[in-house]
Amino acid sequence: MMNRSWMYGDRTERAFQKGVAEFCSVASEHRRVSGDPMIFCPCRDCSNVKRWKDIHMIEDHLYRRGFRPDYKIWYWHGEDLGLGDDSTKGMNRGDGDESSGDDIDDDVEVGNRIIDDMMDAIGEHLNNEAHSRPRMFEDVSNAAETPLYPGCTRYSQLSAVLTLSNLKAKYGWTDTSFTSFLEALQDMFPDGNTIPKSAYYAKKVMNPLGLGYTKIHACPNDCVLYRKNYADLDECPICGVSRYKMPEEGRVPLDKKKKLPPAKLLWYLPIIPRFKRLFSVAKDAKNLIWHEEERKKDGLIRHPADCNQWQTINKEFPLFGGEARNLRLGLSTDGMNPYGTFSTQHSSWPVLLTVYNLPPWLCMKRKYIMLSLLIPGPKQPGNDIDVYLAPLIDDLKVLWNDGVSMYDAHAGRDFTLRAMIFCTINDFPALGNLSGYKVRSAKGCPVCVDDADDDYLKHSGKNVYRGTRKWLDRFHPYRRMKARFNGKAENRVARGPLSGLQMFDQVKDVSIVYGKSGSQRNTKKGILWKKRSILWDLPYWKYLSVRHCLDVMHIEKNVCDSIVGTLLDMPGKTKDGLKARRDMQQEGIRPTLWPEYSADGNKAYLPRACYTLLNEEKRKFCECLHGIKVPTGYSSNIKRFVSLAEKKLSGMKSHDNHVMMQVFLPIALRGLLPKHVRDPIVKLSCFFNKICSKVIHPEELDALQVIIPIKLLHMLSL
Repeated sequence: MMNRSWMYGDRTERAFQKGVAEFCSVASEHRRVSGDPMIFCPCRDCSNVKRWKDIHMIEDHLYRRGFRPDYKIWYWHGEDLGLGDDSTKGMNRGDGDESSGDDIDDDVEVGNRIIDDMMDAIGEHLNNEAHSRPRMFEDVSNAAETPLYPGCTRYSQLSAVLTLSNLKAKYGWTDTSFTSFLEALQDMFPDGNTIPKSAYYAKKVMNPLGLGYTKIHACPNDCVLYRKNYADLDECPICGVSRYKMPEEGRVPLDKKKKLPPAKLLWYLPIIPRFKRLFSVAKDAKNLIWHEEERKKDGLIRHPADCNQWQTINKEFPLFGGEARNLRLGLSTDGMNPYGTFSTQHSSWPVLLTVYNLPPWLCMKRKYIMLSLLIPGPKQPGNDIDVYLAPLIDDLKVLWNDGVSMYDAHAGRDFTLRAMIFCTINDFPALGNLSGYKVRSAKGCPVCVDDADDDYLKHSGKNVYRGTRKWLDRFHPYRRMKARFNGKAENRVARGPLSGLQMFDQVKDVSIVYGKSGSQRNTKKGILWKKRSILWDLPYWKYLSVRHCLDVMHIEKNVCDSIVGTLLDMPGKTKDGLKARRDMQQEGIRPTLWPEYSADGNKAYLPRACYTLLNEEKRKFCECLHGIKVPTGYSSNIKRFVSLAEKKLSGMKSHDNHVMMQVFLPIALRGLLPKHVRDPIVKLSCFFNKICSKVIHPEELDALQVIIPIKLLHMLSL
């Protein structure tokens, strides 16, 4: 093997001069053999993207700029993958751009740099597969160097297929329509074009650039995955249901069962190869240490790295916290209808990961949100979601305990990557599924747990939590008010949230048999946990102070729907109906709002409350919202949700409610309600606006913690 350490040494030394002369000789010979008049320039700036005819210009670039990082194997200049220095670990793979000199169009430059990054990313994979699939890298290189048609300098075969494949994914083309489109293009372009003749061949061109996935058979009752000890079974060991879809005519011979389709299938996209791909692109690898090297550290909260939990992890696990490249991940999941229609009840659950090491403006970009699992429907997994999370948790254990060696293209060297789940983000029902807590029980708060105060409303048929006064100052006047709340004074003090270790003590002995086949559920009264979540298997999980987070936009949607529905007295939306008034009467509070019945007792009249708008006020409220105009992209057209004739709002999605709650609602309520009614609604809007700010001062969070219970109690006392 050849020692080329001179490439990154002192460029004034004799060894570097001799080495450059050797490179020029090799590159010139490759040009003669290949018949291509252009030569890729491997200097730091051209980086094998630009090509030149004059070898002396390339020589000058190398003396002035040096070689691009990690190019000890000159595979763009005729050398085989087997050559190179023993110390070479991973390779920044070449660059599929065929543009030359200053004639490069900006769009083509961007497109070819994408090809360059993608080919960089497959470097280690190709290197590992070099013996088993020796033509893989050669095929990709040829596709990157082959013009789309004779004389084409704008697109190579690879860049063209990449562009068309992106359009297919963006606009949801089927394979059949994509094949027809390719056939039409092949006919339109000049003879000798290299456009694939079908979607199948286009995928073959792109295959080395893609990432693999694993299909795992699952029990249709969500009992087990057929992996590890269950890999060879034909029936579920818990419920006895067949692993395969059985034909209607009866039993199938054992030798033919393997050819039947599985009854249920989990799609797992392994995360470790994707992390390797992420670090193999220099720009992405640099962004992954932004939180350590470029984040503004002035005590304000702009990024998860500014919060206490991030710092606590660094102190509790110095081996993990000492490496800025170690990943902190957010996990999120929820049900979705893949058919795009509400008339079909189907719930598939994607499990997504986001990387919190990235800057705030990149964290939530589609490019960096990773689909790790796709749990099929038609029914949601519910409490059995742990069965499907098992492959992901196994990889996360490896990443935490042992780490995985991978190449950092930004630093130009290998390192051991570790990763952890920083927190989960879900709506409230999904939080219950992941945490194992009974969020639909009488004590449904997963923070207060057994300290939650619940009251059952007989007529409304639901539990309410009216212990908010515990969070007030000991001498606040609301503590002594009885008639305005639940008829009792409040002398207790709220308990703080339990630590992770305290939570683990509660849940560690809870056992469950997964599956929807029968009576294995924890339904006993007084037991607050449905299961011991699989997330507790992660060694660090019990040391996290915040393990599960609620999606604020789901909360805003529910709060906004309730407030607007009550203000406009919308049937089915208002929280101030006959059942609520009868519960007030039963509890003996607010007698002025008790329902009044007709002489025969068949009809009930509800006295108007101070928070219900009059017809004229409803008209003004709706006209205000109907006339709002906003810049393009700010929000949906609010006018579409307002019915002036019926004086109501309908059809708003989560983001519409988000904007309504924070911006439009306080504007539309000006001058319509008494000040003591309007003020807590406006303060609640300001609360949501503040916690959704890009920058928050920690002291402001403390102030909000004091103010929000007062405003909620103010609304409760109206």
